[in-house]
This record gives sequence, structure tokens and C-alpha cells, in this order.
Amino acid sequence: MVRAWAVYVRAGGTTRLESAWLRRAHGPAQGDLYNAEVQLRIFTEPQQGASYDDLLAVARTAEECGFDAFFRSDHYLVMGDRDGLPGPTDAWITLAGLARETRRIRLGTLVTAATFRLPGPLAISVAQVDVMSGGRIELGIGTGWYEAEHRAYGIPFPPVGERFDRLQEQLAIITGLWTTSIGTPFTFEGKCYQVTNSPGLPKPAQQPRPPIVIGGGGPRRTPRLAAKYADDFNVGFQSPEVSAERFARVRAACSAIGRDPASVVYSNALVVCCASDSATLHKRAAAIGRQVDELREHGLCGTPAEILERLRQYHAVGSRRVYLQILDLSDLDHIREIAESVLPAATAA
Repeated sequence: MVRAWAVYVRAGGTTRLESAWLRRAHGPAQGDLYNAEVQLRIFTEPQQGASYDDLLAVARTAEECGFDAFFRSDHYLVMGDRDGLPGPTDAWITLAGLARETRRIRLGTLVTAATFRLPGPLAISVAQVDVMSGGRIELGIGTGWYEAEHRAYGIPFPPVGERFDRLQEQLAIITGLWTTSIGTPFTFEGKCYQVTNSPGLPKPAQQPRPPIVIGGGGPRRTPRLAAKYADDFNVGFQSPEVSAERFARVRAACSAIGRDPASVVYSNALVVCCASDSATLHKRAAAIGRQVDELREHGLCGTPAEILERLRQYHAVGSRRVYLQILDLSDLDHIREIAESVLPAATAA
């Protein structure tokens, strides 16, 4: 796995990238609470209403501010009572464009639905975008769950057991196509998919392959798939306590197949609503149709100090990466404020 360029939240004066804000806000004693590394990424939900230009603005802002990665959902239908205008944007077409219009930031999906694309064409698309980006792509992939979007765009939506079968075979095929030696045909015979004498081309820029993100709450098949294929195991929108349970299942699944559990990055996806003053905080919560108290309970919400304390709680159960779900894509100042007051303010010590 190619190592990502990392930006960390860490205080106590011990990190290469040190946050001056933490020293001002907490002083040396309280700052020790945050003596922990948590990699921060920006995560968007464009099906709720965003154009490509909106996403480009967010990705460029995230890159300029020093965030590690820009991720987007892979959905074709708005959720809730929003109008979703101007309509959905395809995840991999979007990332191909961003690959050419950004320079450093990593790019990926959280997560691509295995129901949307055949495994061979998906492997080609992701490999091509990886080359277009100079090796900055990560593939998040899952079973698919949102039945309404499948119905709305004519995509078959099989039962959950079959969706897991498809995901398992897609992971085997995609990784097989990427890692098989050039000149060695790749063949796969599965229940859902068959591949015969594929040249396994094109190859991605990252070798042996781009990182794979797998998430979910299933107690059996999800941990096994993560143990076999995942570089990043993600828990979405859950408490530290639930996250700890799911991380433990993946660690156990890794041990069962002889994989070092520490070779997986354990991560969370959490909605974020940050502001230094109460009026702005309530305004930002209202803009995404949420209440501050509810966001505090289920996400990262409050002042920078409150968010850092919440990050510490997730770090304590093993989370080393957090995907910050940004729902108001027009509020670029929100991203900048998080960068200034949560992400380390300096570029290097």
C-alpha cells in the first residue's frame, strides 16, 4: 500500500505538525489530552444537491487547507425532503475530473455500491483514475443499500445475501485484475461473475494496488471481507462504543487468517459542525437541517475544543482516521475554520 501524505491532530508539542490553536486554547496540561494522532479527511454527499463545480471548489479548498483526502459518496438519488438539484453526479466521473484538477489530495469513494457497476469495468475505471491522479485514488466499496435509487435508475437490487456475494466476488476480481502479472491471464469462476483470460489491464499507478476501504456493521461477513481485503475499515456514524465493538470483530477476523490486525487502519465517518461561537454553530446546524444537541450526540459538533475532545474519545477505541462529513458544500469557510482550529495550523515544525 502506498503511504498517504498525512496531516494529524496532535498536541503537547510532540508532533511534526503542531497546532498553535491547541496551545492557546488549552495550555500544556490540557493539551496532553490530545497527544494522539487522528488523520482528517473531507467527505461529501453530493446526491443531496451539488454540481461538479461545487465539488471541485470543496476539493480544492480541502487541498489548500491541508486535509489528507477528499471523498464523496456514490449515490444516484437524494435522501430526505430536499430537491437534490441539479441532480446526481457520477462518483468516478467526478473523481476523474478532480484527479486532473488537484495535485496532492487523495481521492476516493465512501462507498461505491457493488450493485452499480460490473467488476471488470470498475477495475478499469479505478485504475485509469489512479493513473490520471498520479496514484492518489482509494476505492471504498460496499454492498449497496438504498433501494429507492436502484428503482429510480433501473438498477437491479437483489436480496442482501446476494449483494454480499456480489461484493465478495467483486473484491476478488478487482484485486486480481490489478495484481496479476502483466502477460499472465486472469480467470475467475464465481457464482455471480465469471472472468476468462483477462489481460488484467490497465494497471493502477499504485502498486500493488490502490487502498481499499470497507465498512459496515455486519457481524460475520463484513469482518471477514475486511480482514482479507481492506486497508481501511470504516464505521459510519456510530458512537465510540459501537465503533470499538466493530473494530474488535475485524481484529479478530484478521487474527483468524494470520493477518496482523495492526495492518488495517480503523476509521470513522462522522458529520461535523464546527464554530467558535454559538450563533454560527446554530446557523450551520440549521443549514443542514439538524439540531445542535442532536449533532453533539451523534457527530462532531461544537467548538474546536469540543470536537477535539470527541476525536480523543474515538482515538481511545482505536480510530486513527476520521472522515468529516460536510453537508453544506457552499460553506467553504466551515472547512477553513476546521483547518485553522482543529487541523494543525502550521505546515511543519
